[in-house]
Amino acid sequence: MIWMTWRQFRAQALVGLGALVLVAGWLLVLGLRIHGAYADTLTHCAAREACTGPLGAFADRYGLQVDLLGYLLLAVPGAVGVFWGAPLVARELEAGTHRLVWNQSVTRGRWLAAKLGLVGLLSVAATGLYSLLLTWAAGPVTDILDNRFEPAVFASRNLAPLGYAAFAFVLGATLGLFLRRAVPAMAATLVVFAALQIAVPALVRPHYEAPTRTSVPLTADLIGRLTKIGTYGDIGGLRVPGGPWVVETSPILDTAGQEVGRTAWFQDCMDHSPLAELPACLAARDIHVEIAEHPADRYWTFQSLETALYTALTATLAATALRRIRRHPA
Repeated sequence: MIWMTWRQFRAQALVGLGALVLVAGWLLVLGLRIHGAYADTLTHCAAREACTGPLGAFADRYGLQVDLLGYLLLAVPGAVGVFWGAPLVARELEAGTHRLVWNQSVTRGRWLAAKLGLVGLLSVAATGLYSLLLTWAAGPVTDILDNRFEPAVFASRNLAPLGYAAFAFVLGATLGLFLRRAVPAMAATLVVFAALQIAVPALVRPHYEAPTRTSVPLTADLIGRLTKIGTYGDIGGLRVPGGPWVVETSPILDTAGQEVGRTAWFQDCMDHSPLAELPACLAARDIHVEIAEHPADRYWTFQSLETALYTALTATLAATALRRIRRHPA
């Protein structure tokens, strides 16, 4: 069964693996450039603390390439589910070729298990290699930006992509078994997987552990790196040193814990300070925000929990498919 599965799947596998080789080659080249430039930047600084400007310029230089490769990896598990998983069983059911195998000595469960096992392992291995190379290549940029918890970065590094790939593949195969048509199964796989990839970061991931609450003084440097300062003191894009995941941020508060958004001095800073001088004007008043955060040292716990979540979903789908195949009409 393994040999037969490979013969049926080899065209898609060779195309996919060829694309992976091209991407892997580019990641190796890019990674060597990034690590070389990073080491060169550090050699020109007396200490890392005095290297903020050059390191920021280094991250800006390579950030776009790293981001684009990360977004590409985000699409890989979905593509695996759509193009490898969904047609795997549905195409045979459409063509009726499954009857030839089922009328031999091979049981239905073994037939499906061989398909899920072989192609599923290839899917996870290919995605894992991409994730490993991207994590290595982008390592210096990620360290400088302290952004491992950002949704796109979290989902395209280390363990999580392996769980996504396994789930997307088995999801596609299971939907193909139920729908019995390749094209509807491919469309349904894409919709379900995309919906889950949106829902989990927003609704599930923040609750893997209870966030901690702390107060963060707003220095001129932190204020200068905000993406938003609202008219009445609400802010966006707070990046706390150390790389925690900030899940909730209060409006700007004074030393007494009162919101400053409607005070005369705040409005004066907002209305009359040039953009370059606004951070210093606000920071002079000893302001802060209260935040809820997941500390940076929870990163591997969250990676493991998310991978375990998708692994459990994968196992559930595989068990469902194996039960379904035993009752499937010949």
